[in-house]
Amino acid sequence: QLRLEESGGGLVQPGGSLRLSCTAPGFTLDNYTIGWFHQAPGKEREWVSCIQTRGSTLYTGSVKGRFVTTRDNPKNTIYLQIYNLKPEDTGTYSCGAVVGDFFCSSIGFSSRDYKYWGQGTQVTVSS
Repeated sequence: QLRLEESGGGLVQPGGSLRLSCTAPGFTLDNYTIGWFHQAPGKEREWVSCIQTRGSTLYTGSVKGRFVTTRDNPKNTIYLQIYNLKPEDTGTYSCGAVVGDFFCSSIGFSSRDYKYWGQGTQVTVSS
């Protein structure tokens, strides 16, 4: 069973940057479409971005220009780079996966649309 692992979270001041990573020890992610989700304190998990196997990406409107999702297949890692962090970016970031290459819009934007998950990594934006 595929199990994802997120890392890279931490405490950051507003305006700072972070790069989150999503890996899968023992599995190759080349053939998985990956989504990133954000769960703010007290709120439901929300879709943030998606990257297809060939690298095409899709973002929710509120993060365009600040969030960048990339993948490094030789390193078996998917990244979420976050620039100009804001307090509202605080929360747990998780990656989800579905096997195969899909247009991100065809998968859906709910956590129910992704089959495999990690535990998440915590990001706190505070001065």
